[in-house]
Amino acid sequence: MSEITKTIRWGIIGCGNVTELKSGPAYQKTAGFTIEAVMRRDAEKAADYAKRHGINKYYTNADALINDPEVDAVYIATPPDTHKYYGIKVAEAGKPCCIEKPLAPNFQDCLSITEAFEAKKIPLFVAYYRRTLPRFEQIKKWIDSKTIGEVRHISWHLSKPTSDQDHSREYNWRTDKTIATGGYFDDLASHGLDLFIHYLGTIKEVSGISLNQQGLYTSKDAAVANWLHESGITGSGSWNFGTFEREDVVEIYGSKGKIKFSVFENTPIILKTEEGESSHQIDHPENIQLYHVEQIREHLLGNSEHPSSGFTASHTSWVMDQIIGN
Repeated sequence: MSEITKTIRWGIIGCGNVTELKSGPAYQKTAGFTIEAVMRRDAEKAADYAKRHGINKYYTNADALINDPEVDAVYIATPPDTHKYYGIKVAEAGKPCCIEKPLAPNFQDCLSITEAFEAKKIPLFVAYYRRTLPRFEQIKKWIDSKTIGEVRHISWHLSKPTSDQDHSREYNWRTDKTIATGGYFDDLASHGLDLFIHYLGTIKEVSGISLNQQGLYTSKDAAVANWLHESGITGSGSWNFGTFEREDVVEIYGSKGKIKFSVFENTPIILKTEEGESSHQIDHPENIQLYHVEQIREHLLGNSEHPSSGFTASHTSWVMDQIIGN
C-alpha cells in the first residue's frame, strides 16, 4: 500500500448546495485531502462559503482557481452545461479532476471531456457516488455471489408530484431543455442507470419514448425505456415527474431470488430467496460522497481503481441520449 506523503489541495468550482453537505465536507474529512480554494461568480456568496467551511481562498474567476499553483486538483460542481468548458481547462492545466454528474448534457460532450483527460494521462472522476456507498455495494455483492442466482431482468419506476417551483414557472436549470433536455430525468435517472451499469455491465441496446406531458417547462417530464445489457440481462424503466405521489422502486429478478430497493429513499433493501425474505437497513454517511472521495484518494495513491470514470459516465450518458432522443 502506498502512503500519503503530500497533502492534495483541492479547488472547487461552483460552491452551491451540492457542496454544502453532500460533497464539500467529504474532501475535508478525507485523509491527505484539503480544500485550498473555492470559486463562485458571486463574490459575497463565495466569501461566505469559504468562511463557513474554513477555506483559505475564494475566487470569482474559474481560470484563477484552475491555474493557482497551490491548487493540485479541481472538483467541478456547476450545472452540467458548463462541465465541458471548465473540464477541458482543468485538463489543459494538467490537474486531476472530479466532475459532478451527469458529466455533460450529451454523450458527445462527455467524450470530448474524457478524451481531453485521456490525452494528458490525467485522472478524471465523475460523482456517481452510489457506486461506492455501502448500501449499494451490498446489493452488488449479492449479485456477484449469485445469491439470487442468474440475473434475468431489472426494472425501475421513479415518479414524483409536480413541485411548487414547477407550477410557479420560476426558472430552474434542471427543467431548461438547453441544459437538461430530459429535465429531472437527466438529474435523477442518471444515478440509477449508472448504478445498473455498475451492477450488470455495459448496455448494448436501448430504446425509449420521452415527452413533455404537462407543458410547465421546456424540458421533458416523462420517459419510458427498455434496454439490453451485453450479458443478456434485460431492463426496463419508467420516469414521470407529474404524478400523485412519489415512488422509487427497483426490482432485480434472478433465477433463484429477487432484490427490491430504492435508489433515492433510504428504506430497507428486501432480499427474497428460497430461504425466505429478509430486510436490510444500511444507512448513508452524513456526507454522502465520503466513500467516493476516499476512493479518489486511493486511486491517486495507486492503491485501487476508482469505479466512476469519464468512460463509465460517458456510457451512462449514451444510454440516456438514446432514451431522451438527443
